[in-house]
Amino acid sequence: MKIREIKELLGCKTVCGAGDLERSISSACGADLMSDVLAFAKEHSVLLTGMVNQHVIRTAQVLDVYCIVFVRGKTPPDDICELAAETGITLLTSDHSLYEACGLLYSKGVSPCSRV
Repeated sequence: MKIREIKELLGCKTVCGAGDLERSISSACGADLMSDVLAFAKEHSVLLTGMVNQHVIRTAQVLDVYCIVFVRGKTPPDDICELAAETGITLLTSDHSLYEACGLLYSKGVSPCSRV
């Protein structure tokens, strides 16, 4: 699924990285604990989270995550947007809860990130 399709499905607004909406996502990981993201996320995935801090961007950068969706209508401050732009990560924001957003992606065939 492309980032553009995720944006449409979840009713997201683009915070930064509008030029990368045609990138393909291989899987999705929903978590607020970055230790869980480090343990389970895969490269070229989308990360869905309610955490809005620089650790989220740095974790995504380490894992080569293409896109972060901030759920529950959270909007990152400018310093986080600047860091994401520097690292080439697309940031989206959605009014859906983490549970709803993950469920919508799963219902459309996006693979979960897991060790199984």
